[in-house]
Amino acid sequence: MSASTETVVAPPGISTITASPMPAHRHAWEQGLLDHPEALRQIARQIDGPFHVMYPEQVVENIRGFQRVFTRAGVRGSVYYGKKANKADCVVRACAEAGCGVDVASVDELNDAIRGGIPGTDLMVTGPAKSDRLLELATRARALIAVDDLDELTRLSKFAEPSRVLLRVLPPGSTSRFGLTEPELDLALTEIDRNVVHLHGFSFHLSGYEAAPRAALTHALIERCRKARVLDHPISTISIGGGFGVDYVSGDDWDAFRKGVNPRWFHGDRAPGAGSYYPYHCPVPGPAMLATILGTDDLADTLRETGIRLAIEPGRALLDRAGSTVFGIQGVKTRYAHGVPYDILTANGTSLSLSEQWFNSEYLPDPVLWPQRPGNLTPTCVGGSSCLEDDMLSRRRIPLPRPATTDDLLIYPNTAGYQMDSNESSFHGLPIPPKVVLRSSPDRRQFNWHLDSALDAF
Repeated sequence: MSASTETVVAPPGISTITASPMPAHRHAWEQGLLDHPEALRQIARQIDGPFHVMYPEQVVENIRGFQRVFTRAGVRGSVYYGKKANKADCVVRACAEAGCGVDVASVDELNDAIRGGIPGTDLMVTGPAKSDRLLELATRARALIAVDDLDELTRLSKFAEPSRVLLRVLPPGSTSRFGLTEPELDLALTEIDRNVVHLHGFSFHLSGYEAAPRAALTHALIERCRKARVLDHPISTISIGGGFGVDYVSGDDWDAFRKGVNPRWFHGDRAPGAGSYYPYHCPVPGPAMLATILGTDDLADTLRETGIRLAIEPGRALLDRAGSTVFGIQGVKTRYAHGVPYDILTANGTSLSLSEQWFNSEYLPDPVLWPQRPGNLTPTCVGGSSCLEDDMLSRRRIPLPRPATTDDLLIYPNTAGYQMDSNESSFHGLPIPPKVVLRSSPDRRQFNWHLDSALDAF
């Protein structure tokens, strides 16, 4: 369901300094929260600072969306949640509920996943140059280890128990620092000690959000699986990693933004570099992208014929519309750009809570001003509460439907995927925003909430 916007006529000149609107697609739970007269205010009063809202029921539904694609295609498939995308405990518990594995890359992530109810055999361990401690714990847990270097195979051989591994492949033509080259793969296949390392298959990760390259590389690795089986390796799995797109905004709004974007839309006339934006509109997102991959060059048929299981490791896509970030407004001031007034808000947190701002980019889905009521269109940028000039949550001038006040809240939508954790910081001694786990009644007229972790106690 998409967000609805009222038609607001801008005074003369305002349109020249105001970014085109980018309302986010909005799930029913979030609309219910925005429509509720008190829930957001009650949470904000108790937290007394910025906070993240998590809705784990949506995580379960997102997982099941991928699982349904595998079922319809008749393909053995497994979903592993890329835990780096959000470290909330409630997401791991949602994975356990939905029968989803977890992709981890550190000792802490592995332990958190197991404590959250994920069996060791449902863990995928990834990352470069893994520590001996991580390799040992993964081996004991019977996790699947994506080996990134021949040295890891050597170190695995010293453990008393056999390890279950995939060999991570360096994609052809890639300059990535991850993965094994073709000669290294050939050497690994012949040198692996089958008594201590059980080779279950191969894995890869591709940048971008295109289906065809993923299908093509999977086909190539199926041939490598056949050859490995001749060498008596127990090959069963190919993991194609993550990179499943998320559709944040409508195609029309995304196109209008890209065609019209210019420095005059931004505070200080400073726009992010060209090409630095995440693709906030994805016409074939998440499960639909998986279906496209399976349908490319009869990939699903080939997987069925060879009995190979396809593993995927989505992060952002399993968190789509499963969380938002809420800021209070500490201050409002009016400034002028090219002779036209606009407002600068100071939020009660910092831009370290939204990751895109620290990659020479900007998080583009428009925040919602709450409470929602009519008014005059007001171009508005949002700064953080630190002393840094570049601490801007939204450098662009957002077309808010009315002037904001210090009694209002500002809700950034769909932030659960990477925005909440990647750059969190207690700079200035400010508390890291806690995560609030939300539950709603079927009609979404009642909301209950609790903190995600005891560490978030307030």
